[in-house]
Amino acid sequence: MTVDWQTAVKEEEEYLRKVHPTTDDIPGCMTLLDGFLLCHVVGSQVKSLYRHGRMSECRDKMEDFKFCMSLKSMEPAAKRDAWIRRRAEWWANRRLEKSSENVWDVRREPLSNWPPPFADDAAQSSGTIA
Repeated sequence: MTVDWQTAVKEEEEYLRKVHPTTDDIPGCMTLLDGFLLCHVVGSQVKSLYRHGRMSECRDKMEDFKFCMSLKSMEPAAKRDAWIRRRAEWWANRRLEKSSENVWDVRREPLSNWPPPFADDAAQSSGTIA
């Protein structure tokens, strides 16, 4: 099932509006700055090196902080809408681009005969005891 970008953004916006129902639910600029600074901590860099084979650049976190600062003069409701739109676009891009998660196929129905029976269960059901 493929989804176009506009549909993905719309779905993400609907979800984010439910998760962040009020203006107090979106992160503040200081929270975003903290996230940027924590990205540069040795532990985060080691984790990135282990998982991705490279140091984390943290550029996206700085862009989020700068975007938040650009919204400072807006009304709270408009600020929430702009933040939700930006996050929805980010999630839509993430959903539609290839990632390491693309090796998995979504299963529409459970596997047949799964989980396999234990050896004792199989022996008992056939009438023999191992």
